[in-house]
Amino acid sequence: MRPALRTAVTGVVAAATVLVCGPAQATPPGPGVSGRVISQRTVGDTDYILREITIPPGQATGWHYHDGPLYAYMQQGTLSHYDSSCASDGVYPPGSFIEEPAGPGNVHIGRNEGDTPIVIDVLYVLPHGAPLSQDAPNPGCPFE
Repeated sequence: MRPALRTAVTGVVAAATVLVCGPAQATPPGPGVSGRVISQRTVGDTDYILREITIPPGQATGWHYHDGPLYAYMQQGTLSHYDSSCASDGVYPPGSFIEEPAGPGNVHIGRNEGDTPIVIDVLYVLPHGAPLSQDAPNPGCPFE
């Protein structure tokens, strides 16, 4: 990770710790959440990574954000999407498209509140070498 990016991420995590009045604890994906790379290409300074993600019933992605925009297509199941204010910012049934903006100001979580597995095709558009996502602490929501 580049020093400037590392410093920015550290600052965001530290600020989140102060705002929620507790230690910052990353919220990892729930049990059984998986992803497999379908395709990956680098063009210039940008990585394009296409993945298929599966989220079992009752599980979630964990709180996170991305360093670049994300575009997704819902193959199966219904994704419930929440922002850092704990408000729902979308419910996506099969056939839906999702766009997630980049940056630490866009912390979110995706949850499978249904009874069938979710399968999503996701295109990540990231700065070269960036991780797929950056973990973030729960912003104080009553769910993970």
